Amino acid sequence: MQTAPTSQQVVKNAWKAFATRDPAQIAAAFTEDAEWRAPEGNATAKALGRTHEMLGRAAIVRFLSEEMHRLFVKDLTVTFTGLFSDGPLVVLEQRLQATLASGRAYDNEYCFNIEMQEGRIHREREYMDTQRGFRCIF
Repeated sequence: MQTAPTSQQVVKNAWKAFATRDPAQIAAAFTEDAEWRAPEGNATAKALGRTHEMLGRAAIVRFLSEEMHRLFVKDLTVTFTGLFSDGPLVVLEQRLQATLASGRAYDNEYCFNIEMQEGRIHREREYMDTQRGFRCIF
């Protein structure tokens, strides 16, 4: 008998799917009505001319498979520094490093509060050092 993956494993698998940039693999990680919110006016959103929140699976997939790669153009590395869960709630701490479209280096730390629903990501709240992000990007 195969057991369902833990919430932590679902999150690990989701981040592996993000790295593929394949829309179908990314979409499989989220509920149809998923939400992803980051701090308003954060540097990534500002640089890409977009809002700080993504509502619905399609918007999240578009961002992860296409939009973010216009800013983070190469050497994108994500390192998990902490992964904690309690039932359907997961907290992920990570460091993201990349080369920006401008040629500058990006290096910032993040914390994600993730709410799972039926084995998929339903709500995600992203936190980062917004000032550090602005220094890297602008």
